[in-house]
Amino acid sequence: MPGEIDVEDVLRRVPGWSDDSRIIGYIEGGMTNRNLRIEITGEQFVVRLPGRNTQSLEIDRQIERIANERANALGFAPEVVALIEPEECLVTRFINGELLLAADFSDPEVIRRIAAMLRAFHNTPPLAHDFNAFDIPRLHCAAAVGLGVPIPDAYLQVSEIVEEISKAFAVLPEALKPCHNDLLLANFVIEGPKIWLLDWEYAGMNNPSFDLANLANNASLTAEAEVELVGAYYGSVSQRNLARMRLMKILSDARESMWAVVQQGNRSLDFDYIGYASEHFDRLFTNAASPGYRSLLEAAALTD
Repeated sequence: MPGEIDVEDVLRRVPGWSDDSRIIGYIEGGMTNRNLRIEITGEQFVVRLPGRNTQSLEIDRQIERIANERANALGFAPEVVALIEPEECLVTRFINGELLLAADFSDPEVIRRIAAMLRAFHNTPPLAHDFNAFDIPRLHCAAAVGLGVPIPDAYLQVSEIVEEISKAFAVLPEALKPCHNDLLLANFVIEGPKIWLLDWEYAGMNNPSFDLANLANNASLTAEAEVELVGAYYGSVSQRNLARMRLMKILSDARESMWAVVQQGNRSLDFDYIGYASEHFDRLFTNAASPGYRSLLEAAALTD
């Protein structure tokens, strides 16, 4: 848990840092960890203090470092300074900019730029860690049981919906690719003309349409903007790819809701995990009960 980490000791072990580092304060936001903003010799950095038991959330801190470094090499993630062991505190450069807002997605150019960023990262070599959208709800359920958290009755229906969507995708299997898997708008920062993508802790191998769907959910994209996103990512809009992205929006909510169930056992931060789970369960069931859901399953299973 963050409070158990000796911050001053961690700062002393950052390679190349002198003893005159100054803690500016905690960065607001975050639902898993706490992030310290540090200044040293006129430069600013972020030191991530991992929350309790984050491995139960399918987080691999070594993979986080690798993914962040790859995205930095691609030009859209901050430089990684160090990963301090054994606390697994990732140190990166601080990006001083403004958060991307849902309203920014009314600009097709923003959608095209982010689609290009995701495609570039997805096309990097495989990561040695899976974060498969079809497996994550089950894994989170098992983790919650291990933590003594009562499993909501809703989970049985969630597992049935996940299985149904999985069968539609299995008609034409897709290779898993390196994905970010946590495209909250709070993870996008605009600095001048540049868009940065932060927080790579959930990185792992997944279906690439999950990233598109996760973004669509978090940015509350309109149906038209979803078409723009799929077209920008794939180069054209097929019925199958659009359907798969829209079905993955349901998988995204399955992940978010069961993530919050696990966090009820971890109690990493003062956050309403029960309310968060309920919100995502509700949206999941609303989408799965929509008149177009069956048509999406059929389109996702198209082979040509």
